[in-house]
Amino acid sequence: MELFTPESGLIIWMFVAFAILFLILWKFAWPSIMKGIDGRADFIDKGVEYAQNAKEQLDGARKEADEILAQARRQQADMLREADRMKSEIVEEARSAAQIEANKVMEQAKVSIAQARKEAEQSLKAEVGSIALDIATKVVKNQLQDQKAQAKLVDTLMDEMANNN
Repeated sequence: MELFTPESGLIIWMFVAFAILFLILWKFAWPSIMKGIDGRADFIDKGVEYAQNAKEQLDGARKEADEILAQARRQQADMLREADRMKSEIVEEARSAAQIEANKVMEQAKVSIAQARKEAEQSLKAEVGSIALDIATKVVKNQLQDQKAQAKLVDTLMDEMANNN
């Protein structure tokens, strides 16, 4: 049982050895250990702070991205509305230009038709006049073969000219 009951001298020497070891560790090792622990704690704190900053930056970037995306959508909607408005304006301008051009063509056609009508009337009058002159010449030749008829026609024409003046 001696193993379980140590002697008092052994206890004192063990206490002295422990105290010396404790003093050596406290004087030399403890500051290094504490310095390492403090450094590690600072490193962990900086890591946590860096992670929080990164999280805040990520949240800010997400918000900014959402704002940019919303702004892009608004701009896209504005651009689509503007394009639709411009399309309507272009269609309306083309319609107006086509109407104006159609009116010009109609006016030109009316002028052309009127001019063709006048030319046809003049041609018809000239042709009718020519035919009437031919007929009158033939009729007058037949009627004026004797001297009395010629004298009578000349007297009638002279009387008409006198009455007209």
